[in-house]
Amino acid sequence: MSTGVRIGSLRPAAGATHAKKRRGKGAATGLGGTAGKGHKGKKARAGGKIPAWFEGGQMPVQRRLPKRGFKNPMRVEHEVVNVGRLAAAPAGTTVDRAWLESKGLVRRPGPIKLLGNGELKVALAVRVEAASGKARQIIEGAGGSVELVPRRGRATATATATEAPGSAKPSKPSKPSKPSSPKPPSAEA
Repeated sequence: MSTGVRIGSLRPAAGATHAKKRRGKGAATGLGGTAGKGHKGKKARAGGKIPAWFEGGQMPVQRRLPKRGFKNPMRVEHEVVNVGRLAAAPAGTTVDRAWLESKGLVRRPGPIKLLGNGELKVALAVRVEAASGKARQIIEGAGGSVELVPRRGRATATATATEAPGSAKPSKPSKPSKPSSPKPPSAEA
């Protein structure tokens, strides 16, 4: 009969493992009356966990550092294209998102804004979500046109912009008036 190591005879080395401490189970655990948690204090209590950012009661870092600036949560990030980048387009081209993406002038999603940096000699029909006044002036000066398309997912006021100046606008429905409560009779003595 051979005496070799078998899987059933494998054991950890002596002293490598020890029984788990059973806190709060009395003097028999060897941890005394305070269960190995020391005397009083927050960490001796049930549920006494201290968060990682707690700094012992001193002024925490998020209150020590100065606060500067403001980030507008309603900000719209535009993809910017300058008028000078459109100069290579042949006359009569309709410049829209598809055309700008095919030429590599726009890569990210989002509304496109045309800015007036550069020169333009050819007449183009431009369809973008926004354009600066100078960009519009340059394009229209070259014989082209600028059409502002509404941003996706936004209600636009195009109907009010295309209305005739003399047309009557529909009136808003008036709110129903609240019934007035009768005054209590005055007690006459």
